[in-house]
Amino acid sequence: MKTIKLDVFDRNGEFLGKKRIYAYDNNTKSINQWISSFGNETQNIIGWLGGGAPDFQNQKYLCILNKRGTRMVPYIAINANNLIQSCIYLAVRHCIPATWLNDRDQFLYPNDKWQKDSIFQNDCLIFTLFHGQNRITSKEGTNHFIPFSEKEVKAKEAFESHFMHKFIKGKIKRDSKTTESNNALFSNEDLEQTCFIPTKKLEFSAEAQEVFDAGLELWKYYHSQEFEDSKNPYNPNASLLDIKAHFQGFNDKDKMNPPQKAQDSYYKDLIGTLNAALKSLAKKIEPKVYEYGFLRE
Repeated sequence: MKTIKLDVFDRNGEFLGKKRIYAYDNNTKSINQWISSFGNETQNIIGWLGGGAPDFQNQKYLCILNKRGTRMVPYIAINANNLIQSCIYLAVRHCIPATWLNDRDQFLYPNDKWQKDSIFQNDCLIFTLFHGQNRITSKEGTNHFIPFSEKEVKAKEAFESHFMHKFIKGKIKRDSKTTESNNALFSNEDLEQTCFIPTKKLEFSAEAQEVFDAGLELWKYYHSQEFEDSKNPYNPNASLLDIKAHFQGFNDKDKMNPPQKAQDSYYKDLIGTLNAALKSLAKKIEPKVYEYGFLRE
């Protein structure tokens, strides 16, 4: 593989640093080939990962949806067996902002080191659950992405799904066929590195815990509201997107657009705290993107 290193200047001629350019060959595998290797199952689907070309200029199309979209991009069905990998895919592609300088940088097939880094995996899970590109909405189906219990958020009604809360608590049963298949291929010592359904409560980094705690306060505030407006009724299964829509509203013509400006000052503080925590978590994840080979420096 050929590389060159170039000096970088801004439009005013100010030196910004150096940029390494890679010339990839036909044997170079992309991150899309990596995630596709985990997307063959169609049982117990909880959502869809919508991808796109593996570069920064296509970041805006990368999201998680209730249903398979209609764009001509790869879609991966998400279930318990590939949830962690799907969250890694979204997190490594969104934790670094897109700029004119990295616009065409390619995301690649990683090395295997990520498999043994449970904190990295869990960080990516939390980053994805609370990121704006988690486009799950209860208006389009069951919301399996609520990471809390009814008691934690003081919900007025029971949730339709407790999947994500159970997953985080390590209470999702592993699929017997998957486990048997893995047992046939791997020793017991290696089994935990081939099946990413946790068997005990997940441990988070300090940065991920801050995101989780900020999200919890946001959910609690939503469920504490009085819902007397029939046009905006109480939704016990509200997702992050639904909660934002409740306080901010969305452009009806394009629901991918950012929400309108919020009027509730306490909500603005809560969402501001969540976004600040997400930025800190993104910085925590960023070095691993390079260490594990998703990007080359």
